[in-house]
Amino acid sequence: MSADLSYPAAPFSEAAEQLRTEVRAFLAEELAGVPPLVRAKSWNGFDAAFSRKLGARGWIGMTWPTQYGGHARSNAERYVVVEETLASGAPVAAHWIADRQSGPLLLRYGTEAQKQRYLPGMAAGETYTCIGMSEPDVGSDLAAVRTRAEPVEGGFRINGTKLWTTNAHNAQFMLLFCRTSGTPADRHKGTSQILVDLSLPGIDIRPITDLAGERHFNEVVFDDAFVPADALIGAEGNGWEQVMSELAYERSGPERFLSSMALLVEMTRLLGTTPGDAAEAAVGRLVAHLMTLRRMSRGVAAMLENKQDAGLHATIVKDLGALFEQEIPDIARQLIAVAPNAPATREFGKLLAYTVASVPAFSLRGGTREILRGIIARGLGLR
Repeated sequence: MSADLSYPAAPFSEAAEQLRTEVRAFLAEELAGVPPLVRAKSWNGFDAAFSRKLGARGWIGMTWPTQYGGHARSNAERYVVVEETLASGAPVAAHWIADRQSGPLLLRYGTEAQKQRYLPGMAAGETYTCIGMSEPDVGSDLAAVRTRAEPVEGGFRINGTKLWTTNAHNAQFMLLFCRTSGTPADRHKGTSQILVDLSLPGIDIRPITDLAGERHFNEVVFDDAFVPADALIGAEGNGWEQVMSELAYERSGPERFLSSMALLVEMTRLLGTTPGDAAEAAVGRLVAHLMTLRRMSRGVAAMLENKQDAGLHATIVKDLGALFEQEIPDIARQLIAVAPNAPATREFGKLLAYTVASVPAFSLRGGTREILRGIIARGLGLR
């Protein structure tokens, strides 16, 4: 093996555990009466008012410097807020991408003017971003990107298409990964990142309806869209290095194993206190997997806080997390007989149906399973 795959233990933080109590009390009040089916949507649930409430409490941009609207709190405290909001099924989609990766990317690579302009709104839960990575016929092979931002006088002229762009129809800005020089044959060379104002002319956001009949995804078409030069994030041509650092944030968080949490909670509730040996074994195995993934995810968070390269570790969390999330509805169907007209299981049946329709996307978002396992194999020196 050519890589150290040990996951460091996340340090205990008394402040973080005190915060957990506060967050749980807030969520219990905010989500009182919200049915499991709505909670199941969590990080696809767009609620601007809820995001503003989190921002007002200082629970977005928690680790960012105070001069940019952040709160200079620990990564452990931020992890508590993310974990608790997802586990409870809170609607976090509005601020999610900005808090998780667009903000940290700007902190690392952005100019002072960019930080001052964008970060305070993100931390307040009022500025929303989406990610322009995947493309038609490209998928998770980011190095094959074809969307082009041609340098012109005063800025860039963008042409191309982005696909599966979550919440582009609700976001004000897109963090666009594109090619500013060369061709797709150059692979990692000649790529850049640009923060695009989605209200500009020449940008068409088209809905994509998922299997559950909902709109989270979009196709975004750029037709000679002009953006000013100061929209460039970092150095022109440094896009590949930047996007790889961004993906470590995207692939390692609790969202990679908590997407089916509402179903797991309801399944456990219905099984009751005497579920039988088979159900006890199945739920026990799921909980053991959940605790292991949580330990790994918190280890990646510790690595990121210590400025260590966590790309491979994050990729493993993402791959194993998707397997766990996709397994839960299969086990639920085996353990609980759902009769459409039975009052005891009617709502559970709706929740199960929604989760079954949602799980195919779990192994696509953040990188397809095949791409991720290729990355893991390369990191282990196996290819």
